[in-house]
Amino acid sequence: MKDLAGKVAFVTGAASGIGLGIATALAQAGVKVMLCDIEKGALDAAVAKLKATNADVDGVLADVSLKDQLQAAADATIAKYGKVHILVNNAGVGGGGGYANWPDAMTSWVVGVNLLSVIDGMAIFGPLIESHGEGGHIVSTASIAGLISGSGSLYNVTKYGVVALSEGVRQELAPRGIGVSVLCPGFINTQIADSARVVPERFAEAIGPVPSEGLLADMIANVRARLAAGIDPLYVGELVREGIENDWPYIFTDTEFEPFIEARFANIKAGFDRIRDRTPAR
Repeated sequence: MKDLAGKVAFVTGAASGIGLGIATALAQAGVKVMLCDIEKGALDAAVAKLKATNADVDGVLADVSLKDQLQAAADATIAKYGKVHILVNNAGVGGGGGYANWPDAMTSWVVGVNLLSVIDGMAIFGPLIESHGEGGHIVSTASIAGLISGSGSLYNVTKYGVVALSEGVRQELAPRGIGVSVLCPGFINTQIADSARVVPERFAEAIGPVPSEGLLADMIANVRARLAAGIDPLYVGELVREGIENDWPYIFTDTEFEPFIEARFANIKAGFDRIRDRTPAR
């Protein structure tokens, strides 16, 4: 999609952080943007800020972990703009802890927002993009943790799922003129560490008290510090815009974790090397 001006985009998690960075970059390129978020105050402020720049934007409130609300947001987008060309599945929450410490509410919340909303987003918006025959693009926000998992965190599991889904759907939609990219950011200056602020009432038990001391407290403090010193979301938005224009399959934000990804695939290759001479002849 080389010429984005006049196209229509739907962006989830768009009231702050990476989502707002993407919405801003697209709006500056002349795209009409429907911002979607669960935080009304932040959403209203983001829409007002972009409208002040003469951007053609609007906002819709939705909990994207509920498919009916995502469908209603799609209906509102079509009612406002008539069609949609770009889907950005960006909404995400942090959470999960160690593999044996996932309360049911935590699992439902994190999987619902980080993975199921991406599946539902593609199922709802994909046919809408196909229907007008003008081509389009889908971007889904995973994480660098969707390629290298440093722990058994539920968050990482969902992000691996987003990568796998994006890789597969890209192959399916390419012949139909629709590109698919997966965004794998590193540490970005966002509020992902404060996801508890957006926990719906039905998942109230998902978040327990935050420890004030000990190893886990130190880990949380380190993540917060890395995020605070992280990359500007507006820069990430520009990378996503460029990725859409050039149909990049993977969009990275920096090279900090490149050696770890190289090591991961070297270990995978080593697994094949170990078994190669044992493979029976066919």
